[in-house]
Amino acid sequence: MAKEKKSGDKFSMEEKIMKALEKVRPQLQMDGGDVSFVEYDKKTGVVKVRLMGMCSHCPMSQVTLKQGIAEEIVKEVPEVKDVVSV
Repeated sequence: MAKEKKSGDKFSMEEKIMKALEKVRPQLQMDGGDVSFVEYDKKTGVVKVRLMGMCSHCPMSQVTLKQGIAEEIVKEVPEVKDVVSV
């Protein structure tokens, strides 16, 4: 999948998503976890992320994914329709 390029002061979708992830990352890291961006599917609007550290096996990880990570990404990048963990 080709990455979108910057045009003027506009950022690519990947850069916008990564910027949103940076907002939630400190909270995850305080609990020994983290998240990394995997890919964005422009056709479906789905973002794939990888939960790491304590987040990767926490029983509350799906709540964190949907109510923390996904909410922030969709707020910052309305083109995103869903966020899933891989």
